[in-house]
Amino acid sequence: MENKKLYNFALYLAIFTIVYNFIEGIVATYFGASDDSIALFGFGVDSFIELISGFGITHMIYRIKKNDNITERKFEKTALKITGVSFYLLATGLIIGASINIYTGKNPETTFWGVVISTISILVMWALIFAKKKVGNKLHSDAIIADANCTKVCMYMSLILLLSSGMYEFFNIPFVDSMGAIGIAYLSYKEGKECFEKIKNPHLCCSKC
Repeated sequence: MENKKLYNFALYLAIFTIVYNFIEGIVATYFGASDDSIALFGFGVDSFIELISGFGITHMIYRIKKNDNITERKFEKTALKITGVSFYLLATGLIIGASINIYTGKNPETTFWGVVISTISILVMWALIFAKKKVGNKLHSDAIIADANCTKVCMYMSLILLLSSGMYEFFNIPFVDSMGAIGIAYLSYKEGKECFEKIKNPHLCCSKC
């Protein structure tokens, strides 16, 4: 009975992650586009990409909860492939966009919302990491623990966004928003690479954990 409650909680955490990323993606891309902040816009697109991965993780936890011993993971594999390609495309787009901004000398109108959104995201991701690790350790589930560790990447992206947005908003340092976008692009590339590695090993822990 205790394990059933823990798996239910793990499932709720996965669903919450999906809903949060969806809302965050809408807000971040809107303000990123309106304020010409490529770092914030890229952060928002990343949130949408995380949705695809989130559905795969939710499906995986649901199968574990139902004690499904079927080894076929077609749904998760497909989600990881789509997510991996999407991360690669995002990384490429961010690098191209940031390079153009640096070349043309374009800076965002404001990065205020980048500071606000990244601060909220850091707090939410920290809470999710703590909760997922706690339930994963109690269930001795490598998959759930790995998911918790991978959530750290989202927090790292939030930290990069907070740093770049804060430096521009308070000190007006030129091109720092573009540099932040390049930092997010690097983590996006790493996440994309990891998606394909996890297809071979479903319990792979994130290299950034």
